[in-house]
Amino acid sequence: MVTDKVIIRNLGVLPYEPTWLRMQQFTNERDDSATDEIWALQHEPVFTQGQAGKEEHLLGTGDIPVVQVDRGGQVTYHGPGQLVIYLLLNLKRKKIGVRELVTIMEESVVETLKEYEVEAYAKPDAPGVYVNDNKIASLGLRVRRGCSFHGLALNLDMDLEPFLRINPCGYAGMAMTQLATLVGNLDQAEVAERLLKLLINKIGYAEITRLNSLD
Repeated sequence: MVTDKVIIRNLGVLPYEPTWLRMQQFTNERDDSATDEIWALQHEPVFTQGQAGKEEHLLGTGDIPVVQVDRGGQVTYHGPGQLVIYLLLNLKRKKIGVRELVTIMEESVVETLKEYEVEAYAKPDAPGVYVNDNKIASLGLRVRRGCSFHGLALNLDMDLEPFLRINPCGYAGMAMTQLATLVGNLDQAEVAERLLKLLINKIGYAEITRLNSLD
C-alpha cells in the first residue's frame, strides 16, 4: 500500500530557495496516490523568516540573505553543518495530526541525541529540542490540503555565529548549541541515518526507496 511506502532523498548541500520551491511544487501537485517523501540535506547560509515573523527579530543579518517563507514560526538560520529534514507527508492519509507530527519530530531528535549520551528535551511552550537550556534543533511546518512540508533542523557541526544576528525563533538572547560541542568525532552521516530511522519507524513506513537527487 502507498501508505506504507516512503522515498528518502539524501541531497547534500543545496541553496534554500530552489529547494523550498520544489517542496511547494511537490505538495501542490501531489494526489492521494503520491508516495510520501523525506528529504535530508544541508543548506547554504540563509535566514528564513516564518509567516509570523517580525522584523524586530532580525538584528543585523549582514551578507546572509533573508527569505520570507510559508512555514510557521519566526526567524532561524540554516547553514552547512546543520542537518535539515523535510517531511513531505500526506498526514490525512497517515491519520497523523500536526501536533502529533511535531511530537514525533521532537521525540526522534531527543532519542537520537540519547544514542550519543546527550540528554535533550522538548519544551511545551517553545517548539524545538534543547540541551541545558540551549537550543539544538528547530521545528517549522506548513500543512496544505492535509499534506505537510518543511520540517526540522538539527545543529551538528556548524558556524553558530549567524544565530547572534537574529533572535532565534523570536526569543531574544536564546543560546544555541550543536552536537559537535557535546560529543567528539562526530559522523554527520551517521547522525542523519539514526534520525531518519527513528522518524521512519515512528511515522510507520515498511517500504523504503532511497534516492540521491530531486530528479
